[in-house]
Amino acid sequence: MTDYSSRPSPQSHIPMDALSEVLQDFRLSGVNYGRCELRHPWSIQFPQQSLLRFHFVGQGPCWIHTEAQGWQELRDGDLVLLPQGIAHRLASAPDVAGGSLDDCRVTKVGSNVCEVVREGTGATSTLFCGSMALGACALNPLITLMPPIIKGCDVAGNDPVVGPLLAAMTAEAAQPQMGSATILSRMADLLTARLIRCWVNCTGASTTGWLAAIRDPHIGRVLAAMHRDPGHNWTLESLASLAGQSRSIFAERFSAVLGEGAARYLARLRMQLARELLGQNGLSVAEVATRLGYDSEASFARAFKRITNVSPGVVRRTIPGRIDMDFGF
Repeated sequence: MTDYSSRPSPQSHIPMDALSEVLQDFRLSGVNYGRCELRHPWSIQFPQQSLLRFHFVGQGPCWIHTEAQGWQELRDGDLVLLPQGIAHRLASAPDVAGGSLDDCRVTKVGSNVCEVVREGTGATSTLFCGSMALGACALNPLITLMPPIIKGCDVAGNDPVVGPLLAAMTAEAAQPQMGSATILSRMADLLTARLIRCWVNCTGASTTGWLAAIRDPHIGRVLAAMHRDPGHNWTLESLASLAGQSRSIFAERFSAVLGEGAARYLARLRMQLARELLGQNGLSVAEVATRLGYDSEASFARAFKRITNVSPGVVRRTIPGRIDMDFGF
């Protein structure tokens, strides 16, 4: 692990729960919400996006369709999370012909909240929907492992916070006031983190992969430290010391669980973050290099191209700096 400048060692405190350590730095950016009042018959297509989505059904009827699982009925109080933002359709019944948001009246009622109304002759469905962007790449490995659609009732049945939190979010979106956007974003942050934690707790044990690694008492604390400070001057010795193991045992265990060495994992993590900083935040290549602990722009550029097969300059010029989420729809 070369090419990095010296930095002070991170705090020596070692968390008992590495997943919680990763989750504590979990932030969402650009959160948008839509409170929907849709009268049967209605149907809305949601295209694929690189953002998380969720839908909460305050009052049905409501069905969701995905290519992999077909139509599923959602009942009052149901919550669905789509971690990878896959394409899907919501409808008042499976046989309703295809429609879109263009069939609805959309009114902006806050900086990131809108009202969506669809006129009709049948029963009214009340939904609360959101679209979220991860503020950092810390949870990307976990999000990738999650199934394309998760029902909150399947994973959060014993969580006493999820239900009241959804009710509070619905009330806040229904009557936006000063500071509503900030309040909603904080509640969405907590809700999503709790659902992810519930899913992790419900997932069976595995001996390999990122989930197994983050649960490992030795490797987990190393992953948490890497994600907390990817630009630190990590060495095999410092990582092994953090894990409380010898260099050889740590290196062997890390590779066995994650399928690659610590140096390779850290390099990929840094380049994921670099793409985010170059594309969404508009930082210069030199600024990103400094932020990730490289001694020079040239050394960073070589590492970036080696891992991504493109130069950082190309990424900075081609990735748009702002994600227009159109209220998450």
